[in-house]
Amino acid sequence: LSAVPHHFIASHSIHQPVNAADFEKYALDKIADIFKRAEHAVMVGGTGLYIKAFCEGLDKIPPVPKEIHEQVNKDFESNGLVWLQSEIERLDPTFFATGETENPHRLLRALEVILATGTSIRTFQSGAKADRQFDIIKLGIAPPKEILHAQINQRVDAMITAGQIEEARALHQYKDLVPLQTVGYSELFEYFEGKINQKEAIELIKVRTRQYAKRQLTWFRKDNMRWFESGAELSIN
Repeated sequence: LSAVPHHFIASHSIHQPVNAADFEKYALDKIADIFKRAEHAVMVGGTGLYIKAFCEGLDKIPPVPKEIHEQVNKDFESNGLVWLQSEIERLDPTFFATGETENPHRLLRALEVILATGTSIRTFQSGAKADRQFDIIKLGIAPPKEILHAQINQRVDAMITAGQIEEARALHQYKDLVPLQTVGYSELFEYFEGKINQKEAIELIKVRTRQYAKRQLTWFRKDNMRWFESGAELSIN
């Protein structure tokens, strides 16, 4: 991290949820600043929806009143994912039938939109692409599956050695906040609560990270991506 300037690392509090629209604005502001002094910038990731937001823009969804946003998040923190899923199934069956029902971020967004507008979030999703004033080249590195899995396992072990358990323990009291409903924290919270042991928690982080990597590859293989094998020399024209 010290060799190259990085952005969007340790930039927001866990008490400040960030959605794809927030990221789009943040990234576009950063890229405009970078282009004042450089010809190229590199985005590395990550979450397919957030990259799509930066490259293509998001659908224009009416603003949600602050009080609705805060109440939805408060209710989720108190009642959990099962409650959130049941609310979406009851209030927005259109999204529930086609949406990502295991992703609390997407569910929270859908719930606050239906409460604020009385209309399913799907109604506002036109799929029109925004015009960006710069060229985008998408590159993907695809190591063999066995190497990818080995690298994931090594990375998790390195995170544990570097203090991930201690960090998660310090954040345990905030476990219901949306930014902590992520792989690497939720498994350790289960360990702290006696639901699983430490070894099982670490193994579960590895399993869920491998599953997430598979979903990433599925998403990006549908995109206009130039793929390279791991270790191959890149040539960009």
